[in-house]
Amino acid sequence: MRAAVVNGFGGPERVEIAEVPVPVPAAGQIRIRVHAAGVNPVDGAVRSGVFGGEGQRLGLGWDVAGEIDEVGPGVSGWEAGQRVVGLQYGPVKPLGTHAEYAVLDASAVAVAPASVDAAAAAALPLSGLTAARAVDLLGLAPGSSVLVTGAAGVVGGLAVQLAVRAGLKVTALAGAEDEGLVRSLGAAGFVPRGTAPAGPVDGVLDAAVLGEPALSFVRDGGVYVGLRPHAAPAAERGIRVEEQEVAPDGAHLARLVSLVDSGELTLRVADTVPLADAAGAHARLAAGGLRGRLVLTVA
Repeated sequence: MRAAVVNGFGGPERVEIAEVPVPVPAAGQIRIRVHAAGVNPVDGAVRSGVFGGEGQRLGLGWDVAGEIDEVGPGVSGWEAGQRVVGLQYGPVKPLGTHAEYAVLDASAVAVAPASVDAAAAAALPLSGLTAARAVDLLGLAPGSSVLVTGAAGVVGGLAVQLAVRAGLKVTALAGAEDEGLVRSLGAAGFVPRGTAPAGPVDGVLDAAVLGEPALSFVRDGGVYVGLRPHAAPAAERGIRVEEQEVAPDGAHLARLVSLVDSGELTLRVADTVPLADAAGAHARLAAGGLRGRLVLTVA
């Protein structure tokens, strides 16, 4: 089968389409015939060597939407033919989801949304679970104020929607050209990038990874949630500093799927690219400026 891999670190040109064996599901796992798979910033980080793995063939891809092809020993509740979404966690692995087939733990998948196509569904797992965990870590009571940085991005936009649903008063920080977008996602307030909110907020969800500047927007005794492990600023002024790290969670993913199907969570796809042009997708991701997830499709 075909799979997008890197055999050496560098730019988008290091992404190759290789012929590799079809993976076999072990006990507790399922094999998915991939229909679509999101291209995330973490894929660029794997490609450029941020997580190590020198000298190894590294598979790319964490998100997947597709159809169950085979279930491994001991798996119950799943059967061939079901449409599913899932998160295959792990930066250093020989095979990811940017492939014709992917193997995931059965506990990492959920039934796919019925209301969107595979490309949109593939934009949910990593970004949705990241945003949901970050909102949970805020731990703020309904009516509290929260600033979401990077609110026009995929994770930031989902965080805005989930925070509004949690009853929080959301202010979005994004580029001036994105005010209409973030307000359409539910943000009550808007702060143009490069400026500060009018006053301190109860919490900041730092999807843009601004660090200390974002911490300065938090009131004394408030909360800061960072989205990049080991990159949060030091706590000060009694502020609780949290860092989220995403993990596969099929049950939580199923709850997000239900929000998609009920119209309470909007998924955004910037464009679709065939698996054969995975290197081109990486180049577009590296160029920035996307408003939605770039998704690889597998014919």
